[in-house]
Amino acid sequence: MHPMDRAIELARHQRPHPNPRVGAVIVDATGQVIGEGAHVAPGTDHAEVVALKSASADVTGSTIYVTLEPCSHHGRTPPCADALIEAGISRVVVGLVDPDTNVAGQGLERLRAAGITVETGIMAEAIEDLDPAYLVHRRLGRSRMTLKLALTLDGNAAASDGTSQWITGELARQDSHRLRADSDAVMVGSGTVSVDDPLLNVRSVKGPQPRPVIVAGRTPLPPTARIWQRHPLVVAGPGYTGPGEHVCVVSDQDGRVDVLDMARRLGDLGLLDVMVEGGPHLARSLFEAAIVDRIVIYYGAKLAGGTGKSAFAGDFATLADAMDLQIKSVDVLGDDIRVEYLPKGN
Repeated sequence: MHPMDRAIELARHQRPHPNPRVGAVIVDATGQVIGEGAHVAPGTDHAEVVALKSASADVTGSTIYVTLEPCSHHGRTPPCADALIEAGISRVVVGLVDPDTNVAGQGLERLRAAGITVETGIMAEAIEDLDPAYLVHRRLGRSRMTLKLALTLDGNAAASDGTSQWITGELARQDSHRLRADSDAVMVGSGTVSVDDPLLNVRSVKGPQPRPVIVAGRTPLPPTARIWQRHPLVVAGPGYTGPGEHVCVVSDQDGRVDVLDMARRLGDLGLLDVMVEGGPHLARSLFEAAIVDRIVIYYGAKLAGGTGKSAFAGDFATLADAMDLQIKSVDVLGDDIRVEYLPKGN
């Protein structure tokens, strides 16, 4: 295995947001791995320092492979660039330059100024996929928004009477819970809370529990809803007086939340990876604001044979209004199909 592949694997399952997922591997002059590590949580050692501390031999003259540029500033931990210089590392191979304005090439400059050989852009595409939410936040200043949908093969999100359980089978539902576990937050609108009374928790797989987020709207939030057991964060305009902890965002005269401001505020709170599960008005708002970064659709093995409820509110007036997508992956889950899309240009 290439050392950078190993560094990616070390970082992949860590949850350090709002910090980035980072892995590091140290190899000696013969190519033998002598140290490795990943950043686990804010306030703990960064991946480079973990790898240095784990080293089974003197690292002087060694090469370190690290997925993201070593930091050069004092935060909750000292600069990793300084740690590598002091340890006597002679070569640093970096996957991506860190877009964080506190770093943004300064770590590489510090290493080069110390006489260390620096190479960049190694397996950059794979590392872009390692922590896209961090990169969206540092590049665009907001959370990454993933829209998750479950549809019949002919595009219905529910029947006319509102029934939708279950459009998909058990394997697809398990996979959607993995998607929840990989997210910092799971979001729904107030209408979904009233109609479905969801818990928005991870149940059928092992994994961390995301923060529930409710976007307040015209539908009053029911005080007896099960979601209050999980201490959700309510996103609302300045006039909100309902239950729960809430974050105030810009809204219009009708109290409709500005979803771009919402995405910025959630990112500021460290909720970098947000999975949106409903409802149709919230999905439409994200679509109109052009802040849908990923769409995951589970197509159930069901043919509705008629018009029920759409995943999006509003009118589809002309084909030019549609969002152009590219397929990232297609998987068969029992009788269902999971398709992951990205907006073209992402």
